[in-house]
Amino acid sequence: MTDETTTTRAGGAPIVFGDNINTDVIIPGRYLVSIDPEELAQHAFEPLGPEVQQHLRDSDVVVAGRNFGCGSAREQAASCLIGAGIKAVVAESFSRVFFRNAINTGLIAVECPEAVAAVGEDTPVWVDYDTGVVEVGEQRFQFAPYPQGIKEILASGGLIPYLMRRTA
Repeated sequence: MTDETTTTRAGGAPIVFGDNINTDVIIPGRYLVSIDPEELAQHAFEPLGPEVQQHLRDSDVVVAGRNFGCGSAREQAASCLIGAGIKAVVAESFSRVFFRNAINTGLIAVECPEAVAAVGEDTPVWVDYDTGVVEVGEQRFQFAPYPQGIKEILASGGLIPYLMRRTA
């Protein structure tokens, strides 16, 4: 359960990708020996080059097209984004496994094709997962708000902290 100090709004400067960004691009398989988000973040999007990696570190939100996170079921694809400082991912659609891994690791993942279409490289993007709103600059786009259970998992910082809190 959330308390008054929990914010459900996250976002800021975006990094924008196209369709079918797979988990091998997000975090190459050779780095899966680690589960530390900050260590993994050093290699996030490495196949796309150092300019993309720097842009990622300067960003707060990943914006992508269809099928973001397709490929393997590696949880590190979501956790490396958290380690890189990403607060939310807004996409036209997600691989179902990536979406669940994102929630389980405490990363906001929102499907909102209309918002994706409105994003420019320098347009701030904000997500409020409680109310189901993505703000792109001055524009607001609705998406189906998360069910209460997912809101509680995100407010706890992921599934494990949520379960630990519930069993304490």
